[in-house]
Amino acid sequence: MDAEERRKKIAEILDRERTPVSASSLAARLNVSRQVIVGDVALLRAAGTDIVATPRGYRIPENGGVSAAVVCVHGLDLLETELLAIVDNGCTVSDVVVEHPLYGEITGQLSISSRYDVSQFMDKLRTLSASPLSVLTGGVHLHHLVCPDREALERVREDLKKLGILYHGSDRD
Repeated sequence: MDAEERRKKIAEILDRERTPVSASSLAARLNVSRQVIVGDVALLRAAGTDIVATPRGYRIPENGGVSAAVVCVHGLDLLETELLAIVDNGCTVSDVVVEHPLYGEITGQLSISSRYDVSQFMDKLRTLSASPLSVLTGGVHLHHLVCPDREALERVREDLKKLGILYHGSDRD
């Protein structure tokens, strides 16, 4: 298969699979190297295909639902609690955004939609001995969420407020 056919196949796979697909998995399926897949995905994005890179692989975002942003503040001790409050209300944490004094806005793709995703994220955080982006801003960060409806979004906001995680009660759509 030539490069154009391979890129079309990658887009088809990502569109069919509703969970992230790793570059290594795509490489094995298409009998090419992981680096070829990374390059192909970059070319697909440049051509306008909406592909999100998550810690677990690539995916094409689903349309629908209500999108909103919430501003939060907390330490590492409440990270898992925050994520669980969001996914337990049926919403997806698309990303995390922090405002850095030197680099400006820094975004990390998350795509966390379930307790399993939260568990995987927390395990990876511990295994890598990594720090979340929010350590750069004293715990202040923004999450873009996708919720099935306004009621789910309001439940998330209320739960985060009760936990003392919602930043001064402020949020924005």
